[in-house]
Amino acid sequence: MSDILRSKRVVVCVGSGGVGKTTTAAALALSAASSGKRVLCLTIDPARRLANSLGLRAMTTEEQVVPAALFAEQGLPLRGALSAMMLDTKKTFDDLVRKTASSPARAERILKNRLYQYISTSLAGTQEYMAMEKLHAVRTDPRYDLVVLDTPPTSNALDFLDAPEKIAGLIDSPAMRWLTATVDGGRGFSISLLTRGAKVVLAGMSKFTGSGFLEQVAEFVSEFNDLFGGFRKRADEVGSTLRSPDLAFVVVTSPAPLAIDEALFFAERLEQAGMKRDAFVINQVHPLVAEPSASAAELEAEVRAQLGPDADAPQLVERMRRALDDARLRAVADRIETDRLERRAGAGALVVEVPVLDEDVHDLRSLHRIAQYLVGAERHDAVTR
Repeated sequence: MSDILRSKRVVVCVGSGGVGKTTTAAALALSAASSGKRVLCLTIDPARRLANSLGLRAMTTEEQVVPAALFAEQGLPLRGALSAMMLDTKKTFDDLVRKTASSPARAERILKNRLYQYISTSLAGTQEYMAMEKLHAVRTDPRYDLVVLDTPPTSNALDFLDAPEKIAGLIDSPAMRWLTATVDGGRGFSISLLTRGAKVVLAGMSKFTGSGFLEQVAEFVSEFNDLFGGFRKRADEVGSTLRSPDLAFVVVTSPAPLAIDEALFFAERLEQAGMKRDAFVINQVHPLVAEPSASAAELEAEVRAQLGPDADAPQLVERMRRALDDARLRAVADRIETDRLERRAGAGALVVEVPVLDEDVHDLRSLHRIAQYLVGAERHDAVTR
């Protein structure tokens, strides 16, 4: 994947939960920084593992630079720079309002509105859209040569893909146009413009919400109407970012059958949306361990040499053979699934395998080891001896 890191401005890692997507994103960011790029690793999933692997106490909503001293301590090269941050949905939405409002005063009125405060923090899809908005903003930041985005698990990542179109659709929806038409110059609902049925609905709502809430709705719609043009334009720009030639999608999976199915589904979804998936990463692939060439007597003699003459060598050798059989079955199952993904992905698809490692990924050195497989400096051997 070194060509992707060299030629792209943005790398988006997507995949289901528990397949090593966060680790892959961090390892790619580390590799690019080591080779000389100024990299930002951006996450919308506040996982502590990403921070710990990068040598940070916790991910924050402000940019944190990974100290060069940490690379030096672990004997790793750093020719560029590596920063990390977590998405702040509310702040990103607030910045967008300030950017698109016709005046600072109007922006402040929107920011203080109770309905806006709910929408900007709790409305479904807001986080995913604001992730794209943040990505759109930092993509052109001259401080970075590369942005690596770690997304939520696949079901949310699908929302992430659709978010710009959904936001634009909401702005142009009949309901929003109706609300806009009923607002009289920012002074509240114009009752004369409402149908008899609508008047009854609003009267009923006011019994439960109070007239103050309806006034908040009227104020929000009136003020938000000022943003429609700029907000729609921005949503279209954000959507086009997903189809930019300088953006790469990396689909991360494990060899588990359901994870492979989900990765293939996601790749098809990208293609349907006119977006290119640039690579697949299959994490935690078990190698096929070769059968031992030594005889049973030789193996038992080795057990006694290691554990002492009183060791029950025949039983221990039998238990080790069963463990070996289990490991070989896992490896065969993994090979079947990785081959299935490669066939479905088609000729020419970039598929990178990362083997099961003998330790958890918890620091820069272990991230660097993962990165070596991702960029081709190390290769996963399907059969080990």
